[in-house]
Amino acid sequence: MTHTLHRKGTVDNLDNDYVLLCMSAKGINEDGSGAKMQEFLRIALRHKPVNMGDMKTGNMYSSLPEQVVAGVQDGAIVHAVYDNPQTVAQVLKELKEANLGMSVVVSGLFKPVEECCQKAGLKRHTVEYSLGVWGKTDKLPHERVLEVATMCGHGMVAANLVNSLVDEVKRGRSSVEAAKELARQCVCGIFNPTRAAKLLADIAATT
Repeated sequence: MTHTLHRKGTVDNLDNDYVLLCMSAKGINEDGSGAKMQEFLRIALRHKPVNMGDMKTGNMYSSLPEQVVAGVQDGAIVHAVYDNPQTVAQVLKELKEANLGMSVVVSGLFKPVEECCQKAGLKRHTVEYSLGVWGKTDKLPHERVLEVATMCGHGMVAANLVNSLVDEVKRGRSSVEAAKELARQCVCGIFNPTRAAKLLADIAATT
């Protein structure tokens, strides 16, 4: 899915960033899909995601996880984020066993994602690539700010807020707490606060 596809970063700082997305096919298996996606989230929660959410209800930093699960309806799109590929492989294996019949997309570095599929006994179906941003790229925020902001694919994490929180981290605020504030802005729950905390701390220490 395109809103999880354009996360900027390096191989090193993207190695702790994996998004799982679950959805039905409109007009195909949409009816009754809500209950199946609720089960997807229950499976995801058993493996302690760093974030999870539903576009309509919100994420685990704006609502309680059980409220997010209860709010999922037919046709929803739900997400879970993990900070290591080992856990992703475990989640995929359990999802395979659950056989929910929903589409599951994993966003992350190609090689680790492929290895996760192999460990779970799955064959990768499709690969989507981001070709980056074209046009007047000089108008964009600094690349390091974009590494944080692009973790919300709908643009709800503003570059100016990232810059403001970097300044607060410089003044002594915890980068972990600052990252949680950013996570609350990303309604659908694909923002990775674990990665964000490290990025904010690094930006604060080097600028």
